[in-house]
Amino acid sequence: MRHLVILALMIFHVTAVRADFAELVKSGDIHDAKFECDQALKFYLPAEKLDPRNVDLLVKISRQYALRMSDLPKEADKLVSGRTALAYAERAVAVAPDESDAHLSVAICLGKLTPLAGSREKIENSRKIKTAAEKAVKLNPQSDFAWHLLGRWHQSLANIGGATRALASVIYGGLPAASNDEAVKCFQKAMALNPKRLVHVVELGRTYQMMGREAEAKRYLEQGLGMPNKDKDDPETKARGRAALKEVS
Repeated sequence: MRHLVILALMIFHVTAVRADFAELVKSGDIHDAKFECDQALKFYLPAEKLDPRNVDLLVKISRQYALRMSDLPKEADKLVSGRTALAYAERAVAVAPDESDAHLSVAICLGKLTPLAGSREKIENSRKIKTAAEKAVKLNPQSDFAWHLLGRWHQSLANIGGATRALASVIYGGLPAASNDEAVKCFQKAMALNPKRLVHVVELGRTYQMMGREAEAKRYLEQGLGMPNKDKDDPETKARGRAALKEVS
């Protein structure tokens, strides 16, 4: 009888913990949907203590730390938040190496950190972004944002500055092959999977602008700029789009 009571108490405890975890994540999701990163973390972080190996939660936490970078005024604080985001993303990969979103999260975090990095670190991050994005696409070919990040990698590397390219040649003997043509294919794939995400459209237009294909650039830039903001980074994306449109108008 005593064993049955202990077993019942254990089952009750596990059930209560699962309920608490679900409620915390649900509350965090409400704030995540409104891009209230710090508020979301107030629920996600306690949930992590209840289930520290939950890959979906690790990805959610990584997302908050990555997104909040744009709200921080100081570069040092941005770096801390970005590195924390990357640490959670890498934990997600360690827990679930066959989960596309975990690898996608790594690529996103590295992409957020790269503008704050020195030339050598930029080169190292570029290789890591490519590896993570390719893995994410392989694990889930239907992930529009995985295709987008692969496109951004091709776009960024195809148009990299001469000084950085020269440094890469010294350090690594060169950079991996990348091209604007491949970037276009990736962005087109991303658009086909999710035509309502304006960043795909704007970056396709920016790629055409970099290629000197002004008519196509103008078409997609204007299309993207006319779409409603839905993601937290959409205003920043549109600022890039408007700058590119000035070059072709």
